[in-house]
Amino acid sequence: TRRICENCNQKCLATLYCEYCIRNYLKANFLNWTSGNNEIDNLIRNCQLETLMPNKIIEWIPYNNLKNIKYLTKGGCSKIYTANWIGGGYEEWDSKTQQLERIKRYGIQNLVSHVILKELENVENANQRWFEEAKSHLTMSNKQTAIVNCYGITQNPSNGNYMLVMIACDMNLREYLRQNHNQLTWKERIKIAYEIIRSLYFIHKENSIHRDLHSGNILYSNHNDGCHISDLGFCGPADKPLTSIYGNLPYIAPEVISEKGYTLKSDIYSIAMLMWEISFGQPPFMNYEHD
Repeated sequence: TRRICENCNQKCLATLYCEYCIRNYLKANFLNWTSGNNEIDNLIRNCQLETLMPNKIIEWIPYNNLKNIKYLTKGGCSKIYTANWIGGGYEEWDSKTQQLERIKRYGIQNLVSHVILKELENVENANQRWFEEAKSHLTMSNKQTAIVNCYGITQNPSNGNYMLVMIACDMNLREYLRQNHNQLTWKERIKIAYEIIRSLYFIHKENSIHRDLHSGNILYSNHNDGCHISDLGFCGPADKPLTSIYGNLPYIAPEVISEKGYTLKSDIYSIAMLMWEISFGQPPFMNYEHD
């Protein structure tokens, strides 16, 4: 049963905070920030108005709040960086002061959060397709712990490219299996498969298709000993239609290769390939050429 908030008299979900009070707080702050892009602003504001938890709030993050930015790798249509976010994201709601509180630890001021920056290349003039994908990712990250947590968006001032600011996980599933497969029990392997299937269930429930599920896009976190799906919506070029074939070939369903397009079922095929990899500790078709 839902409780009645003492402040706004709305029926809210949680006992320690009220999602309606949080949304009103964020709404009152709309005029105090801007990305300089109306579409980005509206995207973030819409996500904030759907906020369910204080630690799942999407923000516009000024680039100068990010320090020690280092290039990590490149994948697909994006470049990946590591960075330190000064102050970090919101963590809890103070019912007494009716304010959101950022991450705090006793004796530490301006706590630094280690984050991943995902720079989306060639989207300075981002089209509506890109914004629909961004909305899908941010909205689901906003609601579900099964999806890799995304804190918000920033912009690289040197080239104008937008960057997703995401939680830093420890490694991808491929690397995790390489390091730990011989020690994993079947119970642990089934748990990994269950977490991935559960994550995909939430994606499909939002009427979305991942289209690029593979062990490099499943991230493992020591913090909660869990696996989370990443790269939702940004796994392929923003300007390519859904019928275009891109991704990691061993995980792509045969009907997609036959140019019949991506469907919910093609994601299920990718899950089957992941289950093979979790079972045997090796990527599917690893002894075959993929060109």
